[in-house]
Amino acid sequence: MAVLVGKKAPSFSTDAVVNGGEFVENFSLEQYKGKNVVLFFYPLDFTFVCPTELHAFQAKLAEFQSKNTEVVGCSIDSKFSHWAWLNTPKNQGGIQGVTYPLVADLSKTIAENYDVLAGEYDVDEEGNAAFSGAPVAYRGLFLIDKEGVVRHQVINDLPLGRSVDEALRMVDALNYFEANGEVCPANWKEGEDAMKANAEGVASYLANH
Repeated sequence: MAVLVGKKAPSFSTDAVVNGGEFVENFSLEQYKGKNVVLFFYPLDFTFVCPTELHAFQAKLAEFQSKNTEVVGCSIDSKFSHWAWLNTPKNQGGIQGVTYPLVADLSKTIAENYDVLAGEYDVDEEGNAAFSGAPVAYRGLFLIDKEGVVRHQVINDLPLGRSVDEALRMVDALNYFEANGEVCPANWKEGEDAMKANAEGVASYLANH
C-alpha cells in the first residue's frame, strides 16, 4: 500500500455526477485549488455499508464546507450507475439526497493511482491479462490540502465503515496547524490546546495536561 502523505495527490479527469443528478465530463480536483478536499473511495454502488457512509458524509457536508473543505466520493461504477443510485430513495437502499460529486472510475485507474484497488492485474505466460482479487476499491480516504498535497490517508478493508467525525477532526487539525503553526496532540479536538513543535513546547503541554 503506497503512502501518499506529503506527496501531490494523483490527478485525474473523468466523468462524475454532481448536485445529486447532473452529469459532468472532465471532472478533476483542480477546480478546488485553495480548498481542502476529502476524497473518499467506496467499493460499489447499490451495496450495504456504502450508503451508510455516503449519507453520513452528506449529513456533515455543510460542516465540511464551513471549514473550507469539499467532499468527493469515488467508486469503480459508471456515471449511469451513480445516477441511478442517486435517484433511488434512502428507504430503498439508495442515496437520494446526496449532493457532493461522485466520480466514475470505470477503468479503475484512479483507484490504482491512489493504491486502493483491492486486487491487481496479472499477465500469464501467453500474455493474457486477468484480474486477481476484488476489482473494487478499499474504503480509502485522503485529505488533500489547498495546494493539492495529501496530508492524511486512512484505508479500511471492505467490511469496515469509516468515521466521518474523525475525517472532520483531521480537517480541524490541518486548518489549526496552518493558521497557528502549533501541532495537534493525541485526540486533539477543535477548541482544545495544541502545542509548539519543540521540546519546550511539548514539556509545557504535558505539564498542564
